Amino acid sequence: MNRRPLLAALAIALMPLCSPAQDLPAKKNLTIVVGFAAGGAADTAARIIGKKLADNTGFTVVIDNKAGAGGNIAHQFAATGPADGSVLLFGSVGPLAIAPHLMKLPYDPVKDLTPVTMGVNFPNVLVVHTGLKIRTFAEYIDFARKNPGKLDYASTGAGSASHLAGELMDDMAKIDTVHIPYKGGAPALQDLLGGRVAAYYSTLSTAQQHIDAGKLIPLAVTGAKRIPQLPNVPTIAESGFPGYLATNWYAFVASAKVPKPILDRWNTELVKVLKSPDVVAELNQHGMPPAPGTREELAQEIARESAMWGRVIRDRKIKID
Repeated sequence: MNRRPLLAALAIALMPLCSPAQDLPAKKNLTIVVGFAAGGAADTAARIIGKKLADNTGFTVVIDNKAGAGGNIAHQFAATGPADGSVLLFGSVGPLAIAPHLMKLPYDPVKDLTPVTMGVNFPNVLVVHTGLKIRTFAEYIDFARKNPGKLDYASTGAGSASHLAGELMDDMAKIDTVHIPYKGGAPALQDLLGGRVAAYYSTLSTAQQHIDAGKLIPLAVTGAKRIPQLPNVPTIAESGFPGYLATNWYAFVASAKVPKPILDRWNTELVKVLKSPDVVAELNQHGMPPAPGTREELAQEIARESAMWGRVIRDRKIKID
């Protein structure tokens, strides 16, 4: 039997699936929505990734900052966005895994949004302004214990990773600090530098230059291990609180209305970007190592984080008005 005609016909049938432009929006425009103000960690990472994505695909990539409500404004926008794959959300742990346990949302992160790929995953750094006269994590805990309700800390919004990092710390250390929410890392940092707030569980990309300049004091890292940029700064876990872990991550998600072939293609393109040596180097320089993976892996991570933070919220009886 001559199989060549059959193979030729099959090859012709499959050609559209192999086309470089297949399953991407026809207008070659992409909006990456970020839930925090320009200048913060999410914005920085999104712009690094977006630039490389534009170079690779020929798309016009626009970063749209929709700050407010701990990132929930942006997540709602994406959940109700177009179904053609022209909008991706650089989603964060707060709205995707924390906020559903704290408030009634106008969208369902599980039903209305769908995973594309993890973007970056990294710890925060607990920093204080120099006027506080605290230089070590032990001094921070000691001050908080002796002055309940007198030590405040900034976050990127109620229900954000930086908020829950503080709640977990209060719970494990049996201290009482005051949470001050902001609309993003940049305004939180501004008030920290001005001495209007005492501390901040900050991303390294937001705080690094001010740490280097001696304007902020890094006390501890919220991840499982120390970070290369601050080798002498201990983790909270090794500083008397074993088991403490509160990482920050940003992941690409999209409206659940977007067809699977488009989602799969964006996964392919973004994983390629996140594995590019130049992007890896630049993200690492900002303390945000890339963590690309499959759509299924991101779904599992969101579910795991949601279960963990749900327990913390219930145990702490955390409520948001």
